[in-house]
Amino acid sequence: MLTIALLALLCASASANDIQARSSSYNGEYGGGGGQRFSHSTNQLEGPITAIRIRFNRHYITGLQVRYGKVWSDYVGGTDGHLEDIVLHPGESVIQVSGKYYDYLRKLVFVTDKGRYLSFGEDVGTSFSAVPLYPNAVLRFISGRASTLINAIGLHWGAYPK
Repeated sequence: MLTIALLALLCASASANDIQARSSSYNGEYGGGGGQRFSHSTNQLEGPITAIRIRFNRHYITGLQVRYGKVWSDYVGGTDGHLEDIVLHPGESVIQVSGKYYDYLRKLVFVTDKGRYLSFGEDVGTSFSAVPLYPNAVLRFISGRASTLINAIGLHWGAYPK
């Protein structure tokens, strides 16, 4: 009898772990093959995404930096182009990212749960649209590859941090 109870408890624990693991997902990598890898996986521990800094010129997304809580990630990419900051409202989250790429990232569009569409870059290249795989998930962090431009981007989704 004790063995059956222990087995049932072990199965319930494994099921809870499976459910918890299913709250996160990944889309990407969108873009070309060059550049040095970067990841903001540890930055997400500072809190939710609160601002995004994009540098872009007429043809490409040239640079990227994200603020997690009150802490900015390292800047990745080059220095060419116009720099723009997007500050999210308290409690606002990114729920979709779309864009275009060829050998480099050409366009990025961030959609928030407050209905804002934040668009940067040129509308040329292969299209992508990334959303979380599971309900109530938001953009948690970004990874990819960068050189003097943003070569590629990966999008990591998960539950909104408490």
